[in-house]
Amino acid sequence: MTRFAVFDTKPYDRQTIGPLAEQAGVDIAFHEFRLDEETVPLVRDVDGVCVFVNDHLTADVIAALADSGVRLISLRCAGFNNVDLAAAQANGIRVVRVPAYSPYAVAEHAVALLMALNRKVAKAHNRVHELNFSLHGLVGFDIHGKTIGIIGTGKIGKVAAQILSGFGTTVLLYDPFPDERWAKKNGFTYLSLKELAERSDIISLHTPLTPETLHLVGPQFLRTVKRGVYIINVSRGALVDTKALIKALKKGRVAGVALDVYEEEEGVFFEDHSGHILQDDTLARLLTFPNVVITAHQAFLTEEALNEIAEVTVENMRRFAAGQKPLAGTVLEA
Repeated sequence: MTRFAVFDTKPYDRQTIGPLAEQAGVDIAFHEFRLDEETVPLVRDVDGVCVFVNDHLTADVIAALADSGVRLISLRCAGFNNVDLAAAQANGIRVVRVPAYSPYAVAEHAVALLMALNRKVAKAHNRVHELNFSLHGLVGFDIHGKTIGIIGTGKIGKVAAQILSGFGTTVLLYDPFPDERWAKKNGFTYLSLKELAERSDIISLHTPLTPETLHLVGPQFLRTVKRGVYIINVSRGALVDTKALIKALKKGRVAGVALDVYEEEEGVFFEDHSGHILQDDTLARLLTFPNVVITAHQAFLTEEALNEIAEVTVENMRRFAAGQKPLAGTVLEA
C-alpha cells in the first residue's frame, strides 16, 4: 500500500487532511517536526512526503528521500522556494503543490491588518479591557481618497486591489507581467515600481519571492517612497529588508507597517514562545514600535482555504497511489 508522511503539522492540518485521506483510502502518518537535514533519516517506508513552508528540502535532503524510496513531494502551500526543484527532477521525484487556495483569505487579511494598523484596534481593545476609555492617541485616517499601490497582481493581488478600490481609493499596480485588460476593466493603472513607490499612500505586497524580489523593499525602495507611507506584507517575509525597514520607521519615512510574514520567521512563527526570551533581536526591535502590527503567518488560515488545501493535497496523493496524473496546474518543474 502507498504510504505518505506529512511533516510540520498542526491540529488544523490533522483535522482537515485526516478525514479526507481516510475517505480516499490514503495511508498517511502525521509528524509535528519539520523535514530537514536532521530529520530526513527518520523517513522510512514511505512513497511520498507532504511538506509546508518551513520544511527544508535541499539537494541533500532530496537525495536522501530518493534513496529511501520517496517518489512524490507534495507541498500543501503555493510557495516552493524551500524546495530544490532541480534536485527533485534529477532524482526522479515529482513535486506538486496547491497553486491557489482562497485568494480571498490572504487579501482580506491584508485589508484587516491595514484597518487594525490605521485605527489602532489592538491598542484600543487593550485599553478598554483595562477600563481605560480614553481616545487619546487613537486618531486614524480615512482610507477613502488615498492612493493604494499593489505590488504583484496574481490572484491575491487582484482580489486585494478590488477590495481596496471599494473604499473609494485610487489603485496603482506594479507587476513585471501586467494584466492590462483586467486593469483597464477595473479602472486601475500599471506604473513602474519607482512611480508606484513615489505616489502611493499605502503599499501592499503580493508578489512571490524570487531572486529578483528578494529585499524588494530595501534601502533604495524606502528612499523612493512617499514620506508617511504605510506598508503591508502578507506575501513572503524576505520581500522586506527588515533592518532597512526599521531605519525607515525610526526616521518617520514609513508611518506604519503591518506584517503577516517575516524574513527570519522560521523557528519563531507557528510556535508558542510565551514565557521565553525572544532570541531574534531584529524581530524584538520591530515589536517595540507602536505603529507596527504583526500576525504570525495566519493570512491563509480560513476554513475555506484549509479545506481547499486538504482536498487538493489528498487528491494528488490518491492519484499518485493509483498511478494517475496529478491535478492540472499542480505540478512543479525545474
